[in-house]
This record gives sequence, structure tokens and C-alpha cells, in this order.
Amino acid sequence: MTPDAPAVLLDVDGTLIDSNYQHALAWFRALREHGRTHPLVELHRHIGMGGDQLVEAVAGEAFEREHGDAARASEALRYEELSPDVAALEHASELIAALRERGCDVVLATSGKEEDTQRYQKLLGAEDLKYTTSSDVEATKPAPDLVQVALERVDGDRPAVLIGDSTWDCEAAERAGIPAVGLLTGGFSEQELSEAGAARVYTRLADLLDDLDAVLALARRVGTDATG
Repeated sequence: MTPDAPAVLLDVDGTLIDSNYQHALAWFRALREHGRTHPLVELHRHIGMGGDQLVEAVAGEAFEREHGDAARASEALRYEELSPDVAALEHASELIAALRERGCDVVLATSGKEEDTQRYQKLLGAEDLKYTTSSDVEATKPAPDLVQVALERVDGDRPAVLIGDSTWDCEAAERAGIPAVGLLTGGFSEQELSEAGAARVYTRLADLLDDLDAVLALARRVGTDATG
């Protein structure tokens, strides 16, 4: 790590791994198993929100009380069936390498399951990276808890930035007091990400890589403003 390099929190699903649509389909199948059919477009707009919050947000409080745990268990099984189609997004590994070269402290700030996160680490060639999972907190994104846990796993005295693809990433970062940078790789629009708090939005990881020093400068500037 370089002392003046920011810490970088990386979302995983939709940001480094092309898995958002598989998750949407898994939720579609899981909820249908329990008597609820929701349009895939609606489910996709909730991907990035942890499963602990997604069921109630989509299907309502009564459904969560009666079927929430069972629906989450079904989603895990349906996603496992779809997981062979999941792949790392182009330039994901290069982004991690570029951050390390600049001395950044990097952590995978994901609300995914332990086994999924470890599988993704292998896809990215980053088995040694620190990470979070849904088991680390009681409330996942858009609550700030997961971001705060991720920050505890890096040097807390340095500025930080979260890079993610969903509105829930941006909202969680804002609530935790750090800037967010958005990517369109998860299927959320530039307007949605900006309105959720993204300071910058990039179409692809290649575009972010080309502008990486400006992203890190943003983290330093916001960190200086917060402490000044």
C-alpha cells in the first residue's frame, strides 16, 4: 500500500462479474416457486440489494414474513444452476491490478454468499483480496452497514471510494460518507446511478481504467473535504 493512495471498495456482481441477469432470473424462478410472479425488469431493478431486503421490497412485508427465508434458499439453488454462465467482465482483473500498482488498499464489498465470492475471486485471479459477504451484517445494501464493514478491513485513515453498478451501491456509499463511482455494466442507467449519488459514471471498465487516476483523485478530494 502507498500511504496517500485511497482505499477502493469494489462491488462484485455487475461490476466485476457479469451476473446481474442470472441473479434476476434466479429470483424470478425462486419467487414463482412460492406463488409470486414478478416481471424480470422489476427484479433486475432490485439486483444489488441484498436478499435480506429484496424479497420484502419486491413482494411485500406479508410475503417476506411467510416465505422470505424459503425464497432466499430457492434463489441460492436457482442461481447455482445458472452459475456456469457467469464470467468476469472484460478488464475486471486489469482494474484490480492497476489499483494494486497504485498502492490502493482493495476490498471486495459484496453482499454475496461466501461460496459465490470465493468462486468470483478465482475467476478474477484475486484469491488473496479481502472481502465482505452478507453474513457480515444484519442489513445489506442500500443500508451502509456493508460499506462500513468493508472500510474496517482497509486502512481507516485513508480516503476511500466505492465502485459499483447499482443504485443500491451508490446509496450505501453515500450513507457511509464516501463517494461512489458508477458503471453501466450491471444494466442500470447513467441517470439512475447519478440520481442515486454516483459522482462519475462510466460505460465500461475500460473507460474507468482510462480515467482511473481522476477517480482516485476524486476520493482524495472528498476525503480531504470531509476531514478539513
